[in-house]
Amino acid sequence: MSLTVFYIVCRWLHFGALISLAGAGFYTTLLTPKRYRPRLTLRLQPLLTVSCWLTLISALLLLAVQTGLMGDGWRDILHIEIWDAVLHTGFGRAWQWQCGLALCACLVLVLKGRIRQQCLWVLALLQLVGLAFVGHAAILEGGMGILQRGNQIIHLLAAAFWVGGLYPVVLLMRESHDMTWRYDAIRTMMRFSRYGHLAVALVLLSGLCSSLLLLGWPLHSFRLYSQLLLVKILLVSAMVGIAVFNRYWLVPRFRESGSHSRQHFVTTTLVEIVLSALALIAVSVFATMEPA
Repeated sequence: MSLTVFYIVCRWLHFGALISLAGAGFYTTLLTPKRYRPRLTLRLQPLLTVSCWLTLISALLLLAVQTGLMGDGWRDILHIEIWDAVLHTGFGRAWQWQCGLALCACLVLVLKGRIRQQCLWVLALLQLVGLAFVGHAAILEGGMGILQRGNQIIHLLAAAFWVGGLYPVVLLMRESHDMTWRYDAIRTMMRFSRYGHLAVALVLLSGLCSSLLLLGWPLHSFRLYSQLLLVKILLVSAMVGIAVFNRYWLVPRFRESGSHSRQHFVTTTLVEIVLSALALIAVSVFATMEPA
């Protein structure tokens, strides 16, 4: 496997794990009613644990791969001089914070109760904010650079709420079959849906703003970067279509057709998760290219 391909895989895993960690954190700290919070936290615990460790491992691997990309390949990953050079670049300085925050999140797993969930969520949000200071989001300087980074922070946080909240929705749909937890599960999903409208809007607007900042206007190019960006846009558009269909077609029919509509809702939400994974792959690939 080439270093570039390995970098793409690590980046995809890192973003996916971090978004999952932050998305679950929105539920365990904000969206879930107090009575139901310990129950949902327990159900989400495997996801939180795996996401924490995967975020740390992928962050360390990305830093190692960057040294190889800066050098002449795999063998240069073992050269101390290249590590020193990478750590003194803008990426290296920002990524040291990423690794440190990811390590703190893993250490926080030993804590118990609400304090653990709050710390995990805050650390996940800080890591998302840190991603706005590396890669294409850190290209511009001065006032435009501040605008670009601020816009990217909004994009990442909104995407984490929306995409990271999809798997918990599937769990909540299954929980709603249990009469003990039905009311709380439905109430949590309603809160996610209410704020999810804002999150989707922010993802779309900040994504458009990011494209304009990087590519200018009009947005037309036949280069691979622009083609992959178009693929991402189409995948996100399909996700929006599914979200609208679920909310305004299937949800009103829950009482009429019962389990039939609920099963369709779970299926389409799983499709939405798959589409989000494909969109992250596209993002990971064109992150290795020059914007054009």
